[in-house]
Amino acid sequence: MTQDIFGQDSSLTDAHALKEWNGVQLGVLAHAARTADHLGAVLTAAPEFAQAQAIKGLSLLMLGRSELVPTAREALVMAKASYEGALPRERKYVDALEAWLAGKPSRSIALMEEILTHHPCDTLAMKLSHGIRFILGDSRGMRASIERVLPAYSTDHAGHGYLLGCHAFALEETGDYDRAEVTGRQALWTAPDDAWGLHAVAHVHDMTGNASTGLEWLTGREAAWAQCNNFRYHVWWHKALMHLDLGQIDEVMRLYDTEVRKDRTDDYRDISNATSLLMRLELEGVSVGDRWEELAELCANRTEDGSLIFADLHYLLALVGGDRKTATHRLVERIGADGARSDSEAAQRMADPGTAVAMGLEAFGEGDYRTAFDCLAKSRDSLQLAGGSHAQRDVFERMTIDAGLRAGNWTQVEAILDDRRAKRGGGEDNYALARRDLIASARNSGEAQSVPAE
Repeated sequence: MTQDIFGQDSSLTDAHALKEWNGVQLGVLAHAARTADHLGAVLTAAPEFAQAQAIKGLSLLMLGRSELVPTAREALVMAKASYEGALPRERKYVDALEAWLAGKPSRSIALMEEILTHHPCDTLAMKLSHGIRFILGDSRGMRASIERVLPAYSTDHAGHGYLLGCHAFALEETGDYDRAEVTGRQALWTAPDDAWGLHAVAHVHDMTGNASTGLEWLTGREAAWAQCNNFRYHVWWHKALMHLDLGQIDEVMRLYDTEVRKDRTDDYRDISNATSLLMRLELEGVSVGDRWEELAELCANRTEDGSLIFADLHYLLALVGGDRKTATHRLVERIGADGARSDSEAAQRMADPGTAVAMGLEAFGEGDYRTAFDCLAKSRDSLQLAGGSHAQRDVFERMTIDAGLRAGNWTQVEAILDDRRAKRGGGEDNYALARRDLIASARNSGEAQSVPAE
């Protein structure tokens, strides 16, 4: 019996395949661009290795693209063919792929947790539980899962630094900002390529309204995310947000063109970076030129996907920003139709929060700010179910606030701003401070009209 880099028994017997498999696991943890090459090498050397086939399928599903589902199913067939020869721990990865293909990613999480009950130092299972929970918006579950296995890790375990990085992010998403920052720094010291831990600290500075400190943290640490797959664009996005909060618009535009949108893909994660940044700029009255056009063109081709509501809502941002009314309405109707079915966990999230948010975004694009505010405000309490992070979902919060201002709903907007501040540990960014100034100015002048759209 061989063991992998995390000390887990493996059914792999070929030394070369095992080396490549270790590369896969470390690559997943570091969000490394080289991960796919390692996985390809494993599957070439040992196509019968069921766990690698399962990771292939699960990785495809995490990309949130309906056209990749048949390939994920093929991976399941290959994994099932070798199921009996796999170890019990490895079989649960296969079962997790099967569960997600059946529309139950929460069952996939449960299977990862079953692995961690008996193999707490299986760092790959830890990362997958963390990653799928992130997609489902389960921040409390992320934290509980990691804190359950933390005591089992020694400081010299190969996955310890990456575990700390995941812990830092879970701490931040559950509002424990001081511990999150310390833990994220420890993660990067332990694993210098842990971009997830580095970005967890960036999240802390975003949530607490400390853009200058956030820039100090990221500057000079570019090597930590330079080796990443498209996750590197997301870290640049964080840096652009910090410049935006400081009013440094020229630098925001430069980062958008040269880093955030360096490769003009239609990967939903890249689309979410771009659309949410452009919308934030527009809410600040900044003209973004023709930048919406290439996003809208790509997203008009994604309206029928329906894999993840998080992806659909960002496609919708592009269509609203690009003034594609027909495609916008088509996507809103499709989200509503999927939600009416509710025959899978993805469809359930189309129903709530998806349908209300989608209708709100469409109304915002049409300048119907009262309807936009009503729909977006209605979905605030369930928006976390769309997945992603607080920072990513904040674009919808900002649109809710700005729609309310434009509709003249001062008191309701003020309550949202107060709630937003409380969730950020009492910190407030310049976006919120500017909106408070707008409300105060309107009240002081006795105006009973909405804030202009421009």
